[in-house]
Amino acid sequence: MAIAKAERLMNLALCLLGARRPLTKRELRASIEAYVEAFGSGEAGAASGGEGATGSQESFSRMFERDKDDLRELGLVIDTVENLDGETAYVARRDSNRLPPLALDAAEATALGLAARVWQQARLAAAASGALQKLHAAGGMPPGAIPEQGGERQLGTLEPHIPAREAAFEPLMLACRDRRPVVFDYRKSNAARSERRQVEPWTLECWRGHWYLAGWDRGRQDERVFRLSRITGPVRSRTGAFSAPVPDQVTVRETVERWAGEGATTTARIKLREGAGYPLRARALATRELGEGWDELEIPYGHGLDAWLVEFGPDVVVLDPAELRADVIDRLRAVAKG
Repeated sequence: MAIAKAERLMNLALCLLGARRPLTKRELRASIEAYVEAFGSGEAGAASGGEGATGSQESFSRMFERDKDDLRELGLVIDTVENLDGETAYVARRDSNRLPPLALDAAEATALGLAARVWQQARLAAAASGALQKLHAAGGMPPGAIPEQGGERQLGTLEPHIPAREAAFEPLMLACRDRRPVVFDYRKSNAARSERRQVEPWTLECWRGHWYLAGWDRGRQDERVFRLSRITGPVRSRTGAFSAPVPDQVTVRETVERWAGEGATTTARIKLREGAGYPLRARALATRELGEGWDELEIPYGHGLDAWLVEFGPDVVVLDPAELRADVIDRLRAVAKG
């Protein structure tokens, strides 16, 4: 009878955790019953050679790689090293897979659970899931903090999501973490073509459902904020240290909000079609019905408001100030030209 996958993964994990030294694929194949049962120990096949031995080795390698990836996704830290004979070997060090004494109250546990569920569409999803698995296994999560329904842990009927669909998100996230300069092509909302930008990335911020990168623009020698959806083509990393100091997190967040239009210094009046522009209505300081399917709104006016209004297309008409109306018209014309 074939050994169940869960048992095979458990045996592999115990073998990696219990070994006193890193083990090669060959040693793991000969040590774990499920592999021996499915593919043999490997020693006889290696001695006889032939196509059968090669096929068996390839099949084992594919299964082993899948098992290793599954264990890593479950939270087991497996290091790939080179042993004394120069062969690739694997080890799961106990100090890397052990948490210090930890006790979370219900509110803290729920907050961590919510944070983990947020990353449903990004590379962080697997890491967040693995972290929660470790916390549960270590007993750091209080019983009942995240109730179970149907065998799965539930966090309530409202599940937060931070979408990260842009292809630029992952390379920029890694560049921010590793403090590596990047190069990418960027098309401003009022420009018909992209242009090359060399940036020292500071942080990524999500604002109104859109991701923004805050950093130092080397070409303009000033801090800038870039909307990820306007990055065209791949993001390429560059070697070398940052040339400008990195500000603290609070300053970066304020920069993002200011460039995205949050730092309003005055107000603007717009016409908004009924039943449209709910984000604008949520920020409105005053609203008045105009009739014939239109409302008049007074909204905060700061840097970036013109780019935001363009997104609502024919549902918005700027009344004043005149410079905002001109900026919106220029952006619409640029979009129409392609």
